[in-house]
Amino acid sequence: MRGPCQPRGHEFPKKLFQSKLRRFNPAWFDLYGDWLEYSVKKDKAYCLFCYLFRDYTENKCGSHAFVIKGFDDWNKTERLRDHVGAVNSFHNSAKKRADYLMKPGQSIVHAFYKQNDAVKNEYKIRLNASIDACHDESMDSVNKGNFLELVKYTAEQNELVSKVVLENAPKNNQMVSHKIQTNIVHCFAEEVIESIIKEVGHDIFCLLVDESADVSDKEQMAMVFRFVDTHGVVKERFVGLTHVKETSSLSLKSAVDSLFAKHGLSMKKLGGQGYDGASNMKGEFNGMRALILRECSSAYYVHCFAHQLQLVVVAVAQKHFGVGDFFDKIAVLLNVVGASCKRKDMVREDYRNKVEEKTKKGEIKTGKGLNQEISFQRPGKTRWGSHYKTLLRLVDLFASITKVLEYVEIDGSDGIKRRQANGLLKYFHTFDFVFYLQLMLLLLGITNSLSKALQRKDQDILNAMSLVKSTKQQLYKIRDDGWESLIDKVFSFCENYKIEFLVMDDEFDSKNSRKRSNITNLYHYKVECFYTILDMQIQEFNDRFDEVYRLLKLVLTLPVATATVERCFSAMKIAKTSLRNRISDQFLNDCVVCFVEKELSEKVTNEVVVKRFQNMDLVG
Repeated sequence: MRGPCQPRGHEFPKKLFQSKLRRFNPAWFDLYGDWLEYSVKKDKAYCLFCYLFRDYTENKCGSHAFVIKGFDDWNKTERLRDHVGAVNSFHNSAKKRADYLMKPGQSIVHAFYKQNDAVKNEYKIRLNASIDACHDESMDSVNKGNFLELVKYTAEQNELVSKVVLENAPKNNQMVSHKIQTNIVHCFAEEVIESIIKEVGHDIFCLLVDESADVSDKEQMAMVFRFVDTHGVVKERFVGLTHVKETSSLSLKSAVDSLFAKHGLSMKKLGGQGYDGASNMKGEFNGMRALILRECSSAYYVHCFAHQLQLVVVAVAQKHFGVGDFFDKIAVLLNVVGASCKRKDMVREDYRNKVEEKTKKGEIKTGKGLNQEISFQRPGKTRWGSHYKTLLRLVDLFASITKVLEYVEIDGSDGIKRRQANGLLKYFHTFDFVFYLQLMLLLLGITNSLSKALQRKDQDILNAMSLVKSTKQQLYKIRDDGWESLIDKVFSFCENYKIEFLVMDDEFDSKNSRKRSNITNLYHYKVECFYTILDMQIQEFNDRFDEVYRLLKLVLTLPVATATVERCFSAMKIAKTSLRNRISDQFLNDCVVCFVEKELSEKVTNEVVVKRFQNMDLVG
């Protein structure tokens, strides 16, 4: 145990006492050095012995000022001497107990306050109850995250625990304070990280890094190790979340260096590095990549394949006017329909009625898992897999969404929303809309399957390149043979929802120009749209997925996607919410480590946590 807190170099503030300025005198540390401590924050003095053993000693008279309130009458120095008192005083009784604790070789584990076996056993029961409460963070926990409720529940289920916890425990040894909780969670996290480092061993591994702002707008950097374990299984393990105050490449590299130094890892063992190329910090990550390569030339860099794929679709949306306009309209639709709970409920209710009606007529099958309630979901800004789901929902709910837009157009209270609903209804009944809807469903369906495959934890670079190649082959096949199938789906959708057909041999009417187009509808939609968009996508694939990756030797451990790192940020949003936005960076890291690596944290026993906890620099 450490001695009393004695900040001798501190500039002690002065207070006015009867027209004279007085302050704490650091010379008192020499006179009462074994027990006197000073709080910089409160500008008050305390007795370490009396504080530690206030619940174990009789005759507490005179100790209140030095234990709870704090002593700051700097003009009454005799109070320090009086506090020590006679041989059997409260202070001297507490001092004897502290002497036992501070003897060399004595620790909290072996000589906890030199109490009898019953007291030591009670302490261990309390500590184990607190550890159990921290450990039970599973989704099926009735009181998920509610530490005190879990301790209370544990006590209710176990009479032995009930006798020594909460109100039945000594006030300075209840083992339920916030510091106790955070230290227990930290012990779990440290055990998890230690087991990961053992898994990595002395072999090569790869580093995956991504960044995201938390709910407090603090920039957090997540780090994942990818490696092959002793059984030949490729694993990705989350090893830490670090708050970076400045997002320069040097600052990011420093955070990585700190992690490596803490766990005794060598940069020379780094066989690869992967970052999110679509990140706001792309430039900084490029800088960090160069810094790491300077230390370890074998740390090959692989641009996240999943984000490469994402950028392929983004590029098409940005370069082709029709596709860009289509997604702009979908964004407006989400604001008109998806931003109102009432309108979302109207869509769900109308869809439910249509399902019930078709079920009665025998038009759709019934059974377990069929005809579940669905809603129109908002896609992520840069997650194009979610755009695919949005378009699928649009097709399923098209009639219901159209009905709600008609309601908003007539009865909406907001003039802007009424005009937007009117514009959307006109657009949704055009051949243009149906064509782009079916085309993007086709293309996003192919890339969505690839995206899911790339984000698997056990994916390797050769298999990823094989998947990319097969996807390109699919795109070539669609370009050569997919037109008839696509146009059949377009005509079928138009027929189902009474949308006007276009005669393919008629002249194309360009609404953006007063001049005649001199081209047919067939030429516009097949050549200027279908072929052009597919050519764009194929070209983007060729540009962004360079076949040179096939030449890389470390085919198994090189990172393919940073999806695992991004999953850590999903966990971060659960651990740190708007209601818990003052959680410390260390506690946040520990919670996320335990949450993400559930498999490992569940293997951590109470015994190892008790041992690590008791070796920490804490008291009480």
